[in-house]
Amino acid sequence: MNRGNGHPGVHFLLSLIDQDDAAAVRRRLGIGEPEELAVEHAVQWLDRLPRPRSVLLWMLQEDDPATNRVLFNHLGTPGTIKRDILRGVPFGGTGGRLHVLVHGQAPEIPVGPRGVVGDLREARTMKTARAAARVVGGDDWTDVAEADRTEPLPGYARWALTERIDCPATVRAQFGSHAKFTHRLRRAGIVEPAEYVEVTRPPQDMLAVLRLGEVLFPRRVREAAAVLAPLVHSELGVDPDAWAVLAQLLPRFAGTVPELVRTSGAVARV
Repeated sequence: MNRGNGHPGVHFLLSLIDQDDAAAVRRRLGIGEPEELAVEHAVQWLDRLPRPRSVLLWMLQEDDPATNRVLFNHLGTPGTIKRDILRGVPFGGTGGRLHVLVHGQAPEIPVGPRGVVGDLREARTMKTARAAARVVGGDDWTDVAEADRTEPLPGYARWALTERIDCPATVRAQFGSHAKFTHRLRRAGIVEPAEYVEVTRPPQDMLAVLRLGEVLFPRRVREAAAVLAPLVHSELGVDPDAWAVLAQLLPRFAGTVPELVRTSGAVARV
């Protein structure tokens, strides 16, 4: 994905309008057709972009064997997630185990003598809580949630578990839901796609991530698209002047994507 002539952010936004109209806009802008990427290459480009930690979860939620294979061999994938991939744990909410096409050995993840829940209960610092939380696998979350309902886990343990990108939404809601908690989650890089497109600044890298997401996490990208599509239709539509303004502003625009789209439409109408 070449930033110079690929225009990934523009291509992503153009994917939100009729594709014949999008092709006409591309011809007027002289930017060519979007580049097609294999999963391996898309992950390589993703590694070069700033992105929230949730992006890894969005990829896992596809439960796609090709994506899981790449993530298993990726240095940045946590050991517990690699182990769950080998075990066929589904991240996308599907029932039953996944068919595993990954070859490799699960990393060693030693559990303390008190067990998964016992170590979480004994956590008295953030360091020990994170060490205990790192052991929790996909098959342990039900037991962890039940233990917390029986007797709330220590605050450090709750936050360390919440920071896990694969912490189930129901378990995370059990740990907290107030505004300060949500803000801390956002700072930790744990966001939903709609929130990602509404608050992220600047937009160039974020839109490039979503463009790669069309290959790597298309289901979650559709949530982002649902937020942006009405605005793109109303502010840009098929007006090549508005799209030209957007392409010119995008590399240096400091606001959010919605602000970029509205500004581009307003400038074109002047």
